[in-house]
Amino acid sequence: MKLKVTALLLLLILILAACSSNQNGDMKEMDHENMKHNKTEEKKEVTKVDGLQTTSTETLTGNEFTLVAKEAAHQLNDKVTVDAWTFNGSVPGSQIRVKEGEKVKIHLKNELPDPVSIHWHGIPVPNEMDGIPGVTQNAVQPGQNFTYEFTVSEPGTYMYHTHQDGVNQIDKGLYGSFVVEPKEITYDRDYTLMLDEWMSNPVESDSSMNGMDHSSMSGMDHGNMDENKNESSDKNSDNSGMNMGHSMDNYDIFTINGKSGDAIKPLTVKEGETVRIRLANIGFLSHKIHLHGHSFKVVAIDGQELNEPKEIKDQLLSIAPGERYDIEFTANNPGQWYLECHGDMKGTDGMKAMIQYEGNANSKDQSNQSENLPLFSYTNYGGTKNGEFTLEQRYDVEYTMDLNTAMDGNKMVYTINDKTFPKTDNLNVKEGDLVKVKLVNNSPMDDHPMHLHGHFFQVLSKNGQPIEGSPIVKDTINLKPGDEYVVAFKADNPGDWMFHCHDLHHASAGMMNMVKYEGFQPNFTPDAKANNKPE
Repeated sequence: MKLKVTALLLLLILILAACSSNQNGDMKEMDHENMKHNKTEEKKEVTKVDGLQTTSTETLTGNEFTLVAKEAAHQLNDKVTVDAWTFNGSVPGSQIRVKEGEKVKIHLKNELPDPVSIHWHGIPVPNEMDGIPGVTQNAVQPGQNFTYEFTVSEPGTYMYHTHQDGVNQIDKGLYGSFVVEPKEITYDRDYTLMLDEWMSNPVESDSSMNGMDHSSMSGMDHGNMDENKNESSDKNSDNSGMNMGHSMDNYDIFTINGKSGDAIKPLTVKEGETVRIRLANIGFLSHKIHLHGHSFKVVAIDGQELNEPKEIKDQLLSIAPGERYDIEFTANNPGQWYLECHGDMKGTDGMKAMIQYEGNANSKDQSNQSENLPLFSYTNYGGTKNGEFTLEQRYDVEYTMDLNTAMDGNKMVYTINDKTFPKTDNLNVKEGDLVKVKLVNNSPMDDHPMHLHGHFFQVLSKNGQPIEGSPIVKDTINLKPGDEYVVAFKADNPGDWMFHCHDLHHASAGMMNMVKYEGFQPNFTPDAKANNKPE
């Protein structure tokens, strides 16, 4: 009997060893295949925190990439480490950096316990590549893969992020930057800074945020976010009963590229260089950014270059959720300066990056993040040039979006023309139509950064005043209470496209509708078992 047991044990050991060998071989083959297509410009720095791997963000170039959605430890500052959801093990995920006109292929592999997707924020992709569960594809299930393919025709600063249950999954870290370099580069240094907010105490935050109608707020906590990384937060709790509105005060750690305070890596420059800084807001709050010690130009907004940008100084750039601002400055003032957020929220002081001149040991700039400075406005900035659209021309479709806040029973909802998604009225177009949209924010307290998928629009007026200076072409526009904007676009990308608020708390509580092309038929079949959550 003992001999039989011993023989069975030996056989089991041999089988397990063979399986392990095969798995290792498969992983080596996958890594080798990945390396053929992914050229890494920055090496990953890998450390372990409580047994979980935490990785610095890498930059990928080439035209074929793999993004693995997986859990990883992520250190926000010297006190707080979180169990994040990541692309390739870091927050932000790997930066994708490609050349204008390249065709790219991106493989998504889902190693998370929930379904995910990837939306290419601001990039005009074919509809089936837009990454919207239930609209353009089914959510990618745990253990499954999906491949995105598209040509990057528009140079600029973009983002990628999950669009499955986004209010929760983006909050956990599922995002990254996507830079399309122009054919001719005119700058010497190029930095991308992603702005975000986190909660240091999600348990207290959940109990105090009475009424955030997030459909389901499980996962809102960014993982276990206490300083000692204990098991105090319940990721699976259902907080859908919080229905009286939401407060953003609980986001008390503001980050640049996933780090806060002293953990933020300095931006190194050399005297005489032209430096481009790409500011991308993936969070749910607007951030007012100030560059110390230098004049600068706003050279692009939402990836689109401005005409004849003018030098300005000591003005705040208010960057709303979903927006991107590119600035350029000449490094002509040696020392140590700050690029920092201004305001009085608890997390403001942590959103501050040092600009450090090589070989210069001068004393640090004395920052003042509560300093009252004027806000930059793009409504009269840059050199005058005719845009594609005007207020007076004839349009095939005209549409008004009345953005508002309402109560639905004991739930606060966010409405478009008094309806919530999916009952909102579609903006129906034919291919080739010229479309004019008036957006009006009638919410008494809330900003609404409205993002259109698959298209750029030209901003024609604000509060009845025509835009002057450079034409302003965007994909995300922030409306403060009482604001009215008129925008226009050409219906030149057939599909079903989301048009929604990029404060995803508002989107998940109803502020979404769709631009739908006449005759378009999606090439996928929605799967009721996929648990598609397109917000």
